[in-house]
Amino acid sequence: MAFIEASYDHFTNPVDMVEQIATIRDSTFERNTTDELTLSVAGTWCDYQISLTWREDLEAVHLECAFDFRATKPRLPVLYRLVANINEQLWLGHFDLWRQDGMLLYRNGLLLAGADTHVGQCEGLLTAALEACERYYQSFQFVLWAGKSADEALAATMLETQGTA
Repeated sequence: MAFIEASYDHFTNPVDMVEQIATIRDSTFERNTTDELTLSVAGTWCDYQISLTWREDLEAVHLECAFDFRATKPRLPVLYRLVANINEQLWLGHFDLWRQDGMLLYRNGLLLAGADTHVGQCEGLLTAALEACERYYQSFQFVLWAGKSADEALAATMLETQGTA
């Protein structure tokens, strides 16, 4: 996800800056409160709903990235195993599977204490979220819809292809 170069020096709240980025990119977004923003971003496999929340007292941004995925009860144990396997590989953020409603989401927090600008950090946070969701989306689908084990699903999506057809 490459962002358009712009000046963001005048923002003290990173959510304001991300709103400006969304405006420049013609992304669909909703500003819930001063410290919350929800974006809709089109991915390769589905549309992602990204929620950003700024906590001024912590000087931290929290990101949640959800996509249209609902786990079925019979597949929960395998999905929990897959989430654990994926989270072992992630350097940034983690996936959560909510037992109550089977919702899957990616979450990450970013401490910005003392930073003069948040542009690179926020762009990195958004990029990491979308890359993780795009990379592992098919693994979750293989477990849920194809009945694969966590190891089979992860192995199938970790193949690196070279060239183009």
